[in-house]
Amino acid sequence: MLAMARPAYQSILQLSPDKPALVFVPSRKQVRATAADLLSACAIDNDEDRFLNADANELAPLLGRIHEQTLATSLSHGIGYYHEALNATDKRIVLHLFSIGAIQVLLASRDVCWELDITAHLVIVMNTQFFEGREHRYIDYPISDILQMFGKASRPGQDKLGRGVLMVPAVKRDYYKKFLNEALPVESHLQVYLHDAFVTEASTRTISSTQDAVDWMTYTYFYRRLLANPSFYGLSDVSHEGLSTFLSELVENTLKELSEAKIIDVDEEDDSVSPLNAAMIGAYYNISFITMQTFLLSLSSRTKLKGILEIVTSATEFESIQMRRHENHILRRVYDRVPVKMSEVSFDSPHFKAFVLLQAHFSRMQLPLDLAKDQEDIVRKVLNLLSACVDVLSSEGHLNAMNAMELSQMVVQAMWDRDSPLKQIPHFSPDVIKVANEYKINDIFEFMEAMDPSENKDYATLVKRLGLDNKQLAQAAAFTNEKYPNIELDFEVEDPESVTSGEPAYLKVKIERDIEEDEEFDATVHAPFYPSQKMENWWLVVGDEKTKSLLAIKRVTIGRKLELRLEYVVPTPGDHELTLYLMGDSYVGVDQAPTFRINAAEGMDEDESEEEEEEEEEEE
Repeated sequence: MLAMARPAYQSILQLSPDKPALVFVPSRKQVRATAADLLSACAIDNDEDRFLNADANELAPLLGRIHEQTLATSLSHGIGYYHEALNATDKRIVLHLFSIGAIQVLLASRDVCWELDITAHLVIVMNTQFFEGREHRYIDYPISDILQMFGKASRPGQDKLGRGVLMVPAVKRDYYKKFLNEALPVESHLQVYLHDAFVTEASTRTISSTQDAVDWMTYTYFYRRLLANPSFYGLSDVSHEGLSTFLSELVENTLKELSEAKIIDVDEEDDSVSPLNAAMIGAYYNISFITMQTFLLSLSSRTKLKGILEIVTSATEFESIQMRRHENHILRRVYDRVPVKMSEVSFDSPHFKAFVLLQAHFSRMQLPLDLAKDQEDIVRKVLNLLSACVDVLSSEGHLNAMNAMELSQMVVQAMWDRDSPLKQIPHFSPDVIKVANEYKINDIFEFMEAMDPSENKDYATLVKRLGLDNKQLAQAAAFTNEKYPNIELDFEVEDPESVTSGEPAYLKVKIERDIEEDEEFDATVHAPFYPSQKMENWWLVVGDEKTKSLLAIKRVTIGRKLELRLEYVVPTPGDHELTLYLMGDSYVGVDQAPTFRINAAEGMDEDESEEEEEEEEEEE
């Protein structure tokens, strides 16, 4: 890359001396390095502001809002850069300055070529390889990426032509000339993801038999390309019979693998395909069938929080996380600081990276920019996976599904389960929490009571000891009063005398939020460490703590008030102490777990029930 910087600089001067130029490089690190190289080239030519087309004083207010200092310095000389880990504000400012012509050169990483919505007179692609950490080697860009990059070398209505420069070794020149000058066919990759497609279609009952699956295939782009380019898909016999045999084998093998994974049920006698619970869960949360298979095999009634953390981060959804060169040294230092360890450590695995970075999120560690961006991607994906874990465990009647619920709270609030709930309050550092604990304030509701001067005689002393200014106190009060949910849970057992084992029983549940009538309710969660907007969700669970069994579960959203009838089934007769759990997925310290007792009468077994039905039919 260092050898390409000077030729790239010369190409800009020769091909686009006064028009915008867009330069693509392989990685974020090389974006910054190339910007420095171009600035050095300008300095050697005694013209540091060669690419600056605006007055420096006019740019100053915008540059003052830039978070990354090296970017601000580069922009002040007319060279900007853009990569996926850049702050959202910085991205907007850079694109704005480039689009209005204030800066002439924009450097971009390979990963953002599909994200950028700008064009330039000149596009330069510096190198066509990037480092793949999992394989420990450099691999070529996909041809589609290179075509996308050069597609930006046009400004309709402004230029008569666009220019492109591709910097590659001489041995690859003819290879790229062929693909750049000839039409590139777009092939289907459905066969790679066919399992997931079938899971989705089976869950919606679009596919209910093997023949339905074959018919469905004939409506896909894959089927069209199969006839047009059979060798690409491994089809040797292009006759009608050969095509039918190929499709039938592909469909049957895919359905067989899904059936063996216990995702769907295939009845060979009547040729029916029906979705199992795992298929419904996978389709609802858009989770790979391989991940669902992992969950089915790994999650059990004895899986603790640590186990769920390991299982979730082993999901195939994390295989796309980029592994960079020499990143294992940084991961090792982070791993040494996190509390949960793995039995088998692999610093070259994206799953291990997800395992480490998720713990770093709980610990609120400051990470390098590249790892922080990867951490955001991991945190965005993990909530869906945890919800799927809840569904898998609850469908088996395991009460430890609540471990996955607690893990969801930890993800949203970026804290460990052992941390104080006070950590969720804005500006509550460990020192502030320590002071609050000295005043016997251990949760947010106790803090709200302590901040009432009429109820707390030590109010003035407490405020002084906390060390927060008026603005910080106001933000803390806004969180506790407007965001943190204050929920009242009431319930009663319907017909407690008629509860029978093995038969449905019901709870009347009433949930009310403590909120003023004239106050507008906002269900968005206060989660400054979560990378996107989050809405509140809740679970109602009926469980038997003694047997660790889950008898009922329902996912709900709670507005001002919610009333519902919750069905549960007591499996055995006798006296039982059950618990109604109200669990949130976003805040720590809001869960409730009132208990109630029932005495279930002995119900009829299946044989007695069938005999009774037969007798009723005979009487009729």
